[in-house]
Amino acid sequence: MPPYTITLNDVKYYLGRVFDLPERRVEAMMGIIENVRVRRRHSIFPIDYTIERRPLSKTNEEYIEHSVALGQKVAEQCLARAGVRPDEVDALITVSCTGYMIPSMDAHLLNRMGFRPDLRRMPFTELGCVAGAMALSRAADYLKAYAGAKVLVISVELPSLTFQRKDISPANLISSVLFGDGAAAALVNGAPGRGPRILATQSHTVTNTLDTLGFDLRDSGFHIVLSKDLPDLLKSEIRDLVDGFLKAQGLQREQIKGWLLHPGGARLLENVEEELGIPRAKTQLSWDVLSDYGNLSSATVLFILKEWMEKNSLAPGDYVIAAGFGPGFSTELLLLQWA
Repeated sequence: MPPYTITLNDVKYYLGRVFDLPERRVEAMMGIIENVRVRRRHSIFPIDYTIERRPLSKTNEEYIEHSVALGQKVAEQCLARAGVRPDEVDALITVSCTGYMIPSMDAHLLNRMGFRPDLRRMPFTELGCVAGAMALSRAADYLKAYAGAKVLVISVELPSLTFQRKDISPANLISSVLFGDGAAAALVNGAPGRGPRILATQSHTVTNTLDTLGFDLRDSGFHIVLSKDLPDLLKSEIRDLVDGFLKAQGLQREQIKGWLLHPGGARLLENVEEELGIPRAKTQLSWDVLSDYGNLSSATVLFILKEWMEKNSLAPGDYVIAAGFGPGFSTELLLLQWA
């Protein structure tokens, strides 16, 4: 996590001071803020600097500097925990959507960390919140072709750099209290080892939904695109998607012991729980991550996975579903089996 925090009280204090809103709208937003269920988030800069207007060129320079640094930090921690050297990694998938850089993050890290020159590099840059789950899926696909290989997945998201104080649209106001900065890494190994196994994956994109979620790049930077209909769109799709995915694996929902759901927002998470009949006990860690860190975009699913690996009471052989949601509108499902 970056060093600075933004609390719920900070949001309440700064909201009416930063955005040019009439008093009645500020009062309405105060109620919405409570319902977002985000108690605390992290950011790479103090809040007083975060809210300053800066040109896109400046915020993108900050994105490059801090995303590479955070990416290296989580990569080193992950490899150290796994007992793997950088030169033993065969493929590197880097994930980020909150800035822009060419060469991509993976090229920077290859030069800084001692990866091999023949490292297979795959930067995922425009998949948004679903990209963390998709990166795990594509790592599993890679291992089907190259058994015994090691794939490192790194996600870094810095949505605080997309803050727009002149944009008073409902979408921007909600995103300003929902998203947090953070980074995570995971090693996906073709050989038997610790951690859950990825048994199967599925990608799905709903056609004619391009305007529901994403970024609009303008001279002032990234502006969030966030449709109010998004939670209901997912609710209408998720049951058939999950049931079809499980049926293909010879399973039913009742056999799933844990749900690693991307908490795109409180209403979205509640809709998925309701539609699939999931008790809160099986999704509580998603709610905990949302409360403690906010929506970390693509990194969120890795934060939730870490929580499940460290705090859950799953037994070896138990089945778990991990799900990411993002622009497109896209859903990524993974069937995991606990080891």
